Amino acid sequence: MKQSDHNQFVQYGCGWSAPKNWINFDASPTLRFERLPLIGRLYIKNAARFPGNVNYGNIVRGLPISADSCRAVYCSHVLEHLSLYEFRIALKNTYKILMTGGTFRLVLPDLEYLIKEYIHNASPEAAIKFMQNTSLGKEVRNRKLKPFILEWLGNSQHLWMWDYKSLEDELKKVGFNNIRRAQFGDSSNPVFQDVENKDRWDNCLGIECQK
Repeated sequence: MKQSDHNQFVQYGCGWSAPKNWINFDASPTLRFERLPLIGRLYIKNAARFPGNVNYGNIVRGLPISADSCRAVYCSHVLEHLSLYEFRIALKNTYKILMTGGTFRLVLPDLEYLIKEYIHNASPEAAIKFMQNTSLGKEVRNRKLKPFILEWLGNSQHLWMWDYKSLEDELKKVGFNNIRRAQFGDSSNPVFQDVENKDRWDNCLGIECQK
């Protein structure tokens, strides 16, 4: 059932950050597992359960939010976990739920920053550090069933990385305007203060844009 009130604030990929005045979604398989009757209550994968006001929702498949109804949409370290194909669908779905003039803010790893770190690192382990920081490689391949399932539930692998110019171009193609590089806490809309965490912005790429 779609929520259709206007001036909604929607966050997707929220994890455990779920402010009460925001509609919070996460697509983690762990969340779905935790919400299963009986078995989901008995088993816990993480140190804490998802807050009760986190809804299961996948931005790629489309959130149960009416079109043109959101004043603000936010996602933090979500889009890098999508394939390029999924990423483009996610941007279109984000644009769809925003009202005209609505603001979309996002933050994710900055590929340009990580590349510069690699280039200026004279250590013989520079390449290893780069692969670790981008989460693009695997240090160990899980071949046993339990570790494989836990890895799948975690969904921590990065599938695509972005710098500002490539992401700006993708946003323009969807129809977003007033695109700019954003910094932690610099939005003119104070509602974003409820969802932004400074640690998630340090040395990362933040962008703000409007529909």
